[in-house]
Amino acid sequence: MRYAYAITSALLLGGAAATLTLNPSGAQTAQNEPGAINAMSAPRPGAPMSFADMVTRLSPAVVNISTTQRITVQQQANPFQGTPLEQFFGGRGGGGGGRTQEAQSLGSGFLISNDGYIVTNNHVVSAGAEGATVESITVTLADQKEYKAKLIGRDALSDLAVLKIDGPNFPFVRFGDSRQARVGDWVLTIGNPLGQSGTVTAGIISALNRVGQGPYDRFIQTDAAINRGNSGGPMFDMQGNVIGINSQILSPTGGNIGIGFAIPAEQAKPIVDKLMKGQSVARGYLGLGPQDVSEDIANALGISKDRGALVRSVSPGEPAARAGIRVGDVVLAINGKEITPQQSLTYLVGLEAPGSRVTLDVLRDGRRQQIPVTLGTRPSEEQLQAQDERFDPNEAPNNPPANDSLSATAGMAVQPLNPSIARQLGLEASTRGVVIVAVDPNSDAAAKQLRRGFVILSADRQPVTSSAELARAVAAARVAKRKLLLQIQPIGPGGSVPPAFVAIAVDNR
Repeated sequence: MRYAYAITSALLLGGAAATLTLNPSGAQTAQNEPGAINAMSAPRPGAPMSFADMVTRLSPAVVNISTTQRITVQQQANPFQGTPLEQFFGGRGGGGGGRTQEAQSLGSGFLISNDGYIVTNNHVVSAGAEGATVESITVTLADQKEYKAKLIGRDALSDLAVLKIDGPNFPFVRFGDSRQARVGDWVLTIGNPLGQSGTVTAGIISALNRVGQGPYDRFIQTDAAINRGNSGGPMFDMQGNVIGINSQILSPTGGNIGIGFAIPAEQAKPIVDKLMKGQSVARGYLGLGPQDVSEDIANALGISKDRGALVRSVSPGEPAARAGIRVGDVVLAINGKEITPQQSLTYLVGLEAPGSRVTLDVLRDGRRQQIPVTLGTRPSEEQLQAQDERFDPNEAPNNPPANDSLSATAGMAVQPLNPSIARQLGLEASTRGVVIVAVDPNSDAAAKQLRRGFVILSADRQPVTSSAELARAVAAARVAKRKLLLQIQPIGPGGSVPPAFVAIAVDNR
């Protein structure tokens, strides 16, 4: 399960304005000089002397959520099987079959309508272990009344779920506009940390638009105390609106270190609205494999790092292929929105509806052009993983001894890829390129995990079919004093995996 954690911050509330002086003591006159920063400011309107009135008003809408799960546990074989003692112990773990046991999990949530719709995290109401199934969900209100809840819908990618309890005139809260949130604003959280129901904590927004591990994770970061069991609970602004849903933690120990994350209301509300209607959440899809533009790759392409997405693969028959997107293109923007680490291509495409028409700004052969694409529907994560078993760049290379004669080809000895070698490597017989037969362990190619058996498909986005062609590309990169962009077809224990781009230094080392 994913939980958010944080530590309680000291609440420095009072009537006096906070003063931050950015100049050394004794240099107050410098603040009046042209260009000097005077950071004296009053707290944003609405900062309270106490949160008590807010808590009294909001707490009734915050709920505790518990699930009962049935877990199948594999039994050990009966050690007395086939002996005279089998009749006495035959029923204890005999046969190596499975048995079930019950488990429970706890989390938080909040009512968003008077007829009983509740928002929480998907991981709060999902099975917490392999082989487990959720049998029942119980919701407990602030007045300790318990209700059996029905799961209306959930979306694993956004980590959101909607429940429903039956009853009249429930207290509820509303979503606010998280787009108005600012770093430094006060926030309030209410939830069920470690089983302590109705726990209230406060803090500030520490950062916005934090990128998580999932393709659509863009979080509000806070130092308000959030612990195990707060997952799915609300983050309120000072007007009492829900601007976030507590979800995750960043912690080296699994404990409370003051860095918690909440799903912004801006992202959550459209998904919640669909789930309430019983609809599934569909996201736009291009059908290409994007790769980050690292500093090395940016150097090889002559562009800025962390801008754009390098296309390392294009799935046949999918929207990108039909629109003419090619391997080696760099997608710089979608509908005018620039591709950055915070706004990745996958993230921005996923915000668009399937079937919508978008315009991609693409850099190809040094020229920028616009390509219209009609988006498809993103497959499930299981389908995507089956399509794209990625090459592990941390896998140790298999390098031969150093060879001074490899300098012309940047530390790699290669030979043309013929149909026979291609079949041995698990590739299509028509694949064209050069196969690496040796790598100088002192070269940047070795440092970038290139090794014997990998295939170079192109150099600087031009096909490579011989050692001489590779040497010419290396020489051109040396003259230009830049890195060489190679398209590599890795070969792993299970055969080939999708190609990837690698930029290597070509200087003699």
